[in-house]
Amino acid sequence: MAEEVSLLSSPSESSTSLLSEISNASTRAFVLAFTVGSCGAFAFGCIIGYSAPTQSSIMKDLNLSIADYSLFGSILTVGLILGALICGKLTDLVGRVYTIWITNILFVIGWFAIAFAKAVWLLDLGRLLQGISIGISAYLGPVYITEIAPRKLRGAACSMSQLFTGVGISVVYALGTVVAWRNLAILGSIPSLMILPLLFFIPESPRWLAKVGREKEVEEILSRLRGENSDVSDEAGEILAYTEHVKQQGDDRGFLKLFQRKYAFSLTIGVVLIALPQLGGLSGYSFYTESIFISTGVSSDVGFISTSIVQMLAGVLGTVLVDVSGRRSLLLENHYWETGTPILALISVTIYPVDVKGAAGTMCGLASSISSWLVAYSFSFLFQWSTTGTFLMFTTVTGIGFVFIAKLVPETRGKSLEEIQSLFSF
Repeated sequence: MAEEVSLLSSPSESSTSLLSEISNASTRAFVLAFTVGSCGAFAFGCIIGYSAPTQSSIMKDLNLSIADYSLFGSILTVGLILGALICGKLTDLVGRVYTIWITNILFVIGWFAIAFAKAVWLLDLGRLLQGISIGISAYLGPVYITEIAPRKLRGAACSMSQLFTGVGISVVYALGTVVAWRNLAILGSIPSLMILPLLFFIPESPRWLAKVGREKEVEEILSRLRGENSDVSDEAGEILAYTEHVKQQGDDRGFLKLFQRKYAFSLTIGVVLIALPQLGGLSGYSFYTESIFISTGVSSDVGFISTSIVQMLAGVLGTVLVDVSGRRSLLLENHYWETGTPILALISVTIYPVDVKGAAGTMCGLASSISSWLVAYSFSFLFQWSTTGTFLMFTTVTGIGFVFIAKLVPETRGKSLEEIQSLFSF
């Protein structure tokens, strides 16, 4: 009955409730944590977008062949795969905050390796380190934000944070038309350098604390996140009770535990959703934007600027609508995967119980990274074969994704993480 009342509530009541949640969540701890997540997503976007506007200048300055630059562009996806292999285990082992330290240090090292590269090997090493860090961050960012955000703000907070990925891509596209590639790499390191001092002040995930047996800290961290005047006893009790329930049903099969029948549905949903944007051509478009616009006779500068505007508008729209229309409705209504990508990431990391979240993160990361590599590697060959055929293939994948979401993906708006995980377990 409570669920029915929630579903039938008026838009004004929902807006009032949402504004109340925003007011309660405006604590220093949550704002700092959200800022770290947003800066990390912005840094992510800067790395993704870097190779598109710098291709001609890097090739000229370092006297690179097309094969050399193709390796520079595609080695990022190799790093993504390596990062995906360790992301779940690493975040479960050392915690969310310490993993953020690791990823941002790798970001900075990678940027400076690129900025000061005199030979192609250092250029590729920097890009590989960035890829490893992105492979970890692609899982870590949504997980951390969803585990600390109030349930009614979880979608908006995750989407707003992931919006900065699109902003990062857009900023690099725009700056790449006027800034030299070495200077652009130095500018790209600024977000990560800004994050590092903030990491001393952000809280660890209460759900990770419960998982590793630090139960006494769970309510304390929740009080910091929700405000000292907020009653967090129910939320803390729900987290602890669910974590204990999962532990009692656990076994020692480690990674193989993910392949039990009761996780088959959630594993299928997570892997398919996280791979859809890549198989729909997202990585090809992001890495080879310049080539696409040149082939159509449009100035690459005009193309980068127009793409930047569209990405930011689409990202803002998705962020505004995610907690109003719901995750599933937004995925079905949008036809531009850049808007849907944050929602796909949100769903794919919230549906797994705490005992298999690390293994599931690795699987989803691998699915995304391998799909990205396949598209990034084959895009140039497909584009030479047939531009029309290439985009028809991507359109077909998007259509299949629409049907998959319509038939199999349930709505998760307004539910706690524990309720969502129960929904996907059989």
